[in-house]
Amino acid sequence: MPLRSAWHPTSAALLWYPDTWYKKRNIDKNTTHMKTLSITLGTLALLASQGCSAPQEKTAEAPPAVAPAPEPPAAAAFQPFDVVEIGHTVKDYGTWRKAFDNDSAARLANGLQFMVIGREEGDPNNLMVVLQANDVAKAKAFAADPRLKEVMDKNGVISKPEINYWHVIRHDPEMKEKTWVEITHRVKDFDAWLKVYDGEGTATRAAEGLYDVALARGVDDPNLVHIVFDIKDLAQAKASISSDKKKALMMGAGVEGPPVIKYYTLAE
Repeated sequence: MPLRSAWHPTSAALLWYPDTWYKKRNIDKNTTHMKTLSITLGTLALLASQGCSAPQEKTAEAPPAVAPAPEPPAAAAFQPFDVVEIGHTVKDYGTWRKAFDNDSAARLANGLQFMVIGREEGDPNNLMVVLQANDVAKAKAFAADPRLKEVMDKNGVISKPEINYWHVIRHDPEMKEKTWVEITHRVKDFDAWLKVYDGEGTATRAAEGLYDVALARGVDDPNLVHIVFDIKDLAQAKASISSDKKKALMMGAGVEGPPVIKYYTLAE
C-alpha cells in the first residue's frame, strides 16, 4: 500500500504556481531590507540631531541655606545687694579661722553667705569679714544674738566688733586682686557726690592704680559712702589717694570730714 504524504494547500499552490512563490519571497526580502534600512536611517538621524544640538547648560544649584549663628546670651542685669562687714582683731588668725569655718551652718541659716576675708596691711590680725545678707533684719538679729559673742570670745576675738551694713549699688565680680583698699566717708548729698565721682571716671582712677570693685551706701544712712578699689601697686595707690588733687576732688564733691581708709590683703 503506497505511502501517502500529508497534503497542505500551500504546497499545492507552490507546485502549481512556482513563479508566484519566487515573487512573494523576493517581495518579503525587499520589505525586510527596507524596514532594516528605515530603522538604521532613523537611528542615525536621531544620533545626528543629538550631536548637533547645543549642549544644555546646567542650572547652578542654590547653595544650602545656612542657619544664622545664635546670638550670645545677654549679660544679666546687675542686681543691687546687701552686705555685712564685721571688723575685729583676733589673737591668732589660724585658731580663729578654723572656728569661723566650722560655724558656717549658723550663718547660712540666717541668710549670710561668705564673700571674703581681708587682713589689714600692717596688722594681719585685724580682720574684715564680708558676708552677703539675704535679709538685713535677720543679719542684725544674728549679730545681736549673745551666742555670736560667746563664739567670738571663745575663739580669740580680742576687740569689740565693728559692724556695718551696706547696700551695694555697683560691683565688678571680675576684679580679683589680692590687695584692695576700702574708703568710707559721709557726703552732704549723694547724687551731687556721685556726679563728681562719675566725672572722674574709672579710666582715670585705673591710671592712678585704683580699680573700681564696689560702691555702696549705708543701709541706715544713705549718705554714708563705702568704696572698694582693687590695687596692683600699693605705693602708687597710696600716693594717689593722699594726693592734694584727690583731696580737693573729694572736698569739692561734698565729702564731710576725713575719710576712713584701710588697706587689706586676701586672707588665705
